[in-house]
Amino acid sequence: MNQSPVPATASGSPAASPATPDQGNTPTEGNAGQPDAPNPAGGSLPRQTAPLNDAAPIDDTSSGPLPSPVHKRRLPGRGLEGHRWIARPSEAYTVQALKERLIGGVQSWRDYPPSLRLWFWLIPTITAILGGILRFFRLDAPHSLVFDETYYVKDAYSYLVSGYERSWPANANDSFNAGNPDILLNTPEYVVHPPVGKWMIAFGMWLFGGDNPFGWRFSAALAGTVTVFLVSLIALKLFRSHTLGAVAGLLLAIDGHHLVLSRTSLLDVFLALWILAAFGALLLDRDDGRRRLASRLAEQAAASPGGRPRPTQLVAGPWLGMRWWRLVAGLCLGLAVGTKWSALFFVAAFGIMTVLWDLNARRIAGIRSWFSAGVIKDGLPAFVTIIPIAAVTYVATWTGWFLSKDAYYRQWAATNPAPGWDWLPNSVRSLAHYHLEAYKFHQGLSSDHPYESSPWTWLIMGRPTSFYYQTPKPGTPGCVVETCSSAILPVGNPVVWWGGTIALVILLFWWAGRRDWRAGAILAGVAAGYLPWFMYPERTMFIFYAVSFEPFLVLGLTYVLGLVLGRSDDPVWRRRSGFYVVALVLVLAVLATAFFYPVLTAEVITYQEWRMRMWMPSWI
Repeated sequence: MNQSPVPATASGSPAASPATPDQGNTPTEGNAGQPDAPNPAGGSLPRQTAPLNDAAPIDDTSSGPLPSPVHKRRLPGRGLEGHRWIARPSEAYTVQALKERLIGGVQSWRDYPPSLRLWFWLIPTITAILGGILRFFRLDAPHSLVFDETYYVKDAYSYLVSGYERSWPANANDSFNAGNPDILLNTPEYVVHPPVGKWMIAFGMWLFGGDNPFGWRFSAALAGTVTVFLVSLIALKLFRSHTLGAVAGLLLAIDGHHLVLSRTSLLDVFLALWILAAFGALLLDRDDGRRRLASRLAEQAAASPGGRPRPTQLVAGPWLGMRWWRLVAGLCLGLAVGTKWSALFFVAAFGIMTVLWDLNARRIAGIRSWFSAGVIKDGLPAFVTIIPIAAVTYVATWTGWFLSKDAYYRQWAATNPAPGWDWLPNSVRSLAHYHLEAYKFHQGLSSDHPYESSPWTWLIMGRPTSFYYQTPKPGTPGCVVETCSSAILPVGNPVVWWGGTIALVILLFWWAGRRDWRAGAILAGVAAGYLPWFMYPERTMFIFYAVSFEPFLVLGLTYVLGLVLGRSDDPVWRRRSGFYVVALVLVLAVLATAFFYPVLTAEVITYQEWRMRMWMPSWI
C-alpha cells in the first residue's frame, strides 16, 4: 500500500494542451495545492504515470496495484525514458484525463479493489470502537460533577425542563451529585456560551436520565468516539492509505487530552466534532467540484471540432452549479459556532481554503483567467452557500430562547426602545443585545485561575488543567496504603503532542516548498484553532481549548509518519526501516496512554504512583 502522503508526481507541466502553454514548470496546485514532487528515492515519476493533484494510487501489500488506467502504462526509468511530457489536446480534455489531472487515479472509495473497499469503512469503525471502549468504560466515575460540568450539565438539565438556562440554589452540586437535579429556581441564568453543546449534553440526559453521571457524559463520549471515526476516514481520504487511516484513528483514540474531554461534559469536544465534520464535507466538495469541472470541460471539448474547448470557453471556464457538500459544511459550521464562538475563525479559514482549492482546479484544467474566474464563479457562490446556511443554523439553535418568555434578556427590547431600529422584532434586538453583553464578558475575562495557561505552552502541554483531584482515605476501594490519589488531568499523550508539534514544522516546509495541498489544509485547521488565542494575551485561557484543533495535529503527525514509511516503489530496506520506526512510535504512544490512564480516568492509585506521572512541576 502506498503509505506516504508524498505525491508521486514529477516537476513539469500538466498533461496539458496548447491551451496551457504558460504553465511550464509551475507547481500543480499553487499555494494550496499538491506539489509536483520528486521521487524521494531519486529521479522523478512521470507526469502521465500518477495523478497530478493527489497522492499516488494506492497499492496494498496484500492485493497489488489498483486497477487504474494509470498502471496500464509502462513505468519510467530513472532518466527521461518512459516519460510523456505532452499530450494531444484531444486527449488532454477527455473526462478521464481531466479527472486524473484534477483528482487522481483513485477518485472515490469505489475505485479500490473489492478486497480493500470493506477496509475503507472497517478501519475507521475499528478505531472508533477502540476509542469508544476507552471513553465509555467507567464513564460514571467519578460520581460527581467535575470542573466546568458544574455549569454545562446543569444548564443542559435546565434546557430539558424549560428550554433555556435557569438559576440554581447554592447547594445545587450536592443535590445533583446525590441524584436529585430537580431543584431549579424560577429565575433565568446569565450564560455566555451558545446553546448547541448544552443541547447535546441534554440529549444524553434525556436518554439515560439527569440523575446519574453516565447520562451527563454520554453525549460527550459519543461525540469523542464519532470524532475518532471521522479523523480516520479523513486520513483515508487525504492520504489514500489504509495504514495511515488506521494510524490517525489510533492516535486520536488513545490520546489522553482528547480522552478526558470525551469523558467530561464540557463544550469543547462538541466543537471539535462539528469542525472536523465541516472539514470532511469540504474535502468531499473538493472532489465533487473537480468532477463537475472535468465533466463540463469534457462536454465542451467533445462539442468542439478540435477536441478541446473553444478559446472563449477556456477564458473563465464553466459554472459548476449547486455544491451540496458546501451546504453540509455550512450546517456543521453553524453548529460549531452555536457551540462556541471561537469556531468563527474556522469559518474564515475553511472558506478561504475551499476557494483556493477551486482556484487551483481551474488553473490545472487550463483556464486562462483562473484567478478572476475562480473568485467570481466559485468564491462568490461558496460565500452565499456556506455563510447564510451557517447563520440560519446558528440562529435556529436559539429556538428555546425565542420560544421562552422569561429567558435572560428575552424582554430587554421591550423596555429599551431604539429609535431607528424599531423595525426589527423585539426578540431579534434582545438577542443582539445578549450577544453584545456576552462578547464584552469574554473580552474582559481576565481573572486569575490556578490552572490558566498561555497558548505558548499548549503544544508542549505546559500546564494541563486539573479537572478533579481527591485523596481517598485508607480502606476506600482501591486504596490499600496510607495516602492515595484519584485525579483527572487532561494531559496529552507525549508522543502525539510533542511529535505533532515537530510535525507542524515539517508540514510548513512541505507546504511552502512542495506546495502539497494536504499539508496546507492540515495547517489551516491548526492555525484556525490555535493562532487566534494569541490576540488575547490578557484573557484567561486553558489548554483544553486546544482540543478543537487536536484532530488536525493528529493528521499532521500522521502525514509525517507517512513520509517515514516511504513509498511503495522505495527499496525494500527503506520500506522496512520506515515500518519499524512507525511501529516504534505507535508502540510508545500506546504505552504512554497505558501509563497515564489512571490519572485520566480518576482511578484510585497511591500518591507515589500519581506523583510519578507528574513529569513537570507545572502539571501539579
